Amino acid sequence: MSNAPHPSWLATLLNEGEVYKVGGPVRDRLLGEKTGKDTDYLVRLIPIERLQQLLRPHGHVNLVGKSFGVIKFTPKAGEGEEPVTFDIALPRTEQSTGVAHTDFHVDFDPQVPVERDLLRRDFTINAMAENCATGEIIDPAGGQADLKAKCLRMVFPGAFRDDPLRILRGAQFLARFELTLDPVTRAAMQEAVPLVATVSMERVAEELTKLITLSKKPSLGFKLLQEIGALKLILPELEETVGVDQPGGYHAFPVFEHSLFTADAAPAQLRLRWAALLHDINKPQCKQVDGSKATFYAHEKLGSRTARKVLRRLRYPNELAEEVSLLVDRHMFTTGVTDKGLRRLIRWLGPEMIYELLDLRRADVKAQGMGGKTDDVDELQQRITDEINKKSPFGLKDLAINGRDLMTELQLPPGPEIGRVLAYLLEQVLDDPGQNTRDNLLDLSRNLLNDNK
Repeated sequence: MSNAPHPSWLATLLNEGEVYKVGGPVRDRLLGEKTGKDTDYLVRLIPIERLQQLLRPHGHVNLVGKSFGVIKFTPKAGEGEEPVTFDIALPRTEQSTGVAHTDFHVDFDPQVPVERDLLRRDFTINAMAENCATGEIIDPAGGQADLKAKCLRMVFPGAFRDDPLRILRGAQFLARFELTLDPVTRAAMQEAVPLVATVSMERVAEELTKLITLSKKPSLGFKLLQEIGALKLILPELEETVGVDQPGGYHAFPVFEHSLFTADAAPAQLRLRWAALLHDINKPQCKQVDGSKATFYAHEKLGSRTARKVLRRLRYPNELAEEVSLLVDRHMFTTGVTDKGLRRLIRWLGPEMIYELLDLRRADVKAQGMGGKTDDVDELQQRITDEINKKSPFGLKDLAINGRDLMTELQLPPGPEIGRVLAYLLEQVLDDPGQNTRDNLLDLSRNLLNDNK
């Protein structure tokens, strides 16, 4: 229990009722991990109207829905502090009433024992509470013992039928904390798998994001989803890579395992790990066997389009879909590129993503399982850094002239002609950065326009 004084709003609530931290923050503290700012609280013995009345002097109160008994509370932030919003709820019981998993019959009551509220939750490791006044851990489902045993176990048999998203949450927790799945829980997950098709893409993407970014080995979660039959419902394209071998001496693993291990080996960033997971997504469609070897010509081009389609289907932002698509498209780059080719590669990806492309190659080589080296990638990284530090031109904004200069100096009217001229100039300076001077670019523009005439 921390000796730090309670915030004023929390002290106010403790004067009239019981307040508990619940769920993830309790689990993370017991694991010795840093807890996030988005702590959830449970309040007993204070009616919802009184709870709002007590909180209002201390910050912004938003009643999410009276039928759910949940308040979004944002305490007043001090100078220079970022506002933080907490979920503050009354104890409740709930039961799913429809296949869309957005319809629940909810009963909330400030008199409901905290143990009863905890026993409606998904996994035992999340079904614990910490009394904010005493530090006592309330653990009716045996979550502490399961944490010590590194076991993932459901709280009650209908957990996955009530909300099949919990199947994905289970995969996320399994990978994130490297747990062993209780056999009875596994069987209940597998039985409820067909219901995953009823979960919205936004909710699926939220859990996949956590699996990809919070796990040291996201492969553990994706393997579970594949084994119980859930992967083919949410990522059928990745399911198609299962069992596709890669003969020829370059890969120790089939495409599916190689893709998962590439994600494991990549830094835990959403864009990069999605690219790692999907970089070989179209190898099954491009496989051509010649004797004891196989080739996968153009798999990166097809994979680029598939990656974009997958992420858009999952309702990720279009910008992320395009960036992952670009990384997949370029992942077969050669490290023996010329200076001109190097500048074009930097232009295509930008100074930030170019380094992610190098990390993708390193992860790809490691996941091949053949002990391959990446010294050539390290050398290319140094060349890229040197080129960027020289402030070489990589885009239109780096040209020594702009569209306004063309209109003023060459009397060009606004229109597509200006764009074509600037694109031509950029190609010239990518080939030879020394040409990027105002006078030279104006001369090149005049020559181009005269030739066109």
